[in-house]
Amino acid sequence: VQLQASGGGLVQAGGSLRLSCAASGSIFSINTMSWYRQAPGKQRELVAGQPSTGSTRYADSVRGRFTISRDNTKNTVSLQMNSLKPEDTAVYYCYAILQSTAGNPYYTYWGHGTLVTVSQ
Repeated sequence: VQLQASGGGLVQAGGSLRLSCAASGSIFSINTMSWYRQAPGKQRELVAGQPSTGSTRYADSVRGRFTISRDNTKNTVSLQMNSLKPEDTAVYYCYAILQSTAGNPYYTYWGHGTLVTVSQ
């Protein structure tokens, strides 16, 4: 199983970016798909998470500016980021909890990360 993230880059403050992540390989069922980020010198933090059932979660710092969405038919998750701020600068990681084969346990998977840089 692989998670391939894309869409990072350099943007000015106030601008927008859209991150995408595709899960591929042997996938039977995906529970949660999320985005985390890690800024220099800081711990990795949850940005937004969308379970297969239940409410979407957002970090307080991004609520109202970021929107997470899933396409369960394509095993993809996206993060639309609007009104970006310099403090949003970080490496963004795609994360999934999934079951590769029916009857197997659910495991967690991480993508390699994509860098988002927001300039003043």
